Amino acid sequence: MVYYQKMTQAGYDQINQQIDALKKTRPALIKALQAARALGDLSENAEYSAAKHDLRHLESRLRYLGKQLRYAEIVHAQDDGIADIGKTVTIIFLDDHEQVTYQLVGHPEVNLEQHKLANDAPLARAIIGHHAGEIVTVNAPNGTYQVKIITVALTK
Repeated sequence: MVYYQKMTQAGYDQINQQIDALKKTRPALIKALQAARALGDLSENAEYSAAKHDLRHLESRLRYLGKQLRYAEIVHAQDDGIADIGKTVTIIFLDDHEQVTYQLVGHPEVNLEQHKLANDAPLARAIIGHHAGEIVTVNAPNGTYQVKIITVALTK
């Protein structure tokens, strides 16, 4: 069974940009490896070991990102007022009345500093599928709490 990772088109494009940037660094890493190899005895050559490690790390990262794209399911958000990936949701925490706005995204796109909340986070799981005005219960690892969904809009 293949597990597809949901993400927005913007997230998919971002991963493609990362791949392109990494591929541009590959020739320099190969050149550094060749230069280090030319220094002689490989068993005690720190430059060779470091260059080999860097190239392996790059190749590993490229494989990882490639798999994310291969198993991506791009979600195209609808303007239907239902919280889902690709939408921006404003909520209010009922315990302390703090209001926060999150963009709901796929896991590869998560960035809490930018208020991008992964669809598999407890808060997101609770609000996905609900409309503005609804109160939902969030089952978090440290207990449960309630939030009220204020607005649901397509992310621009």
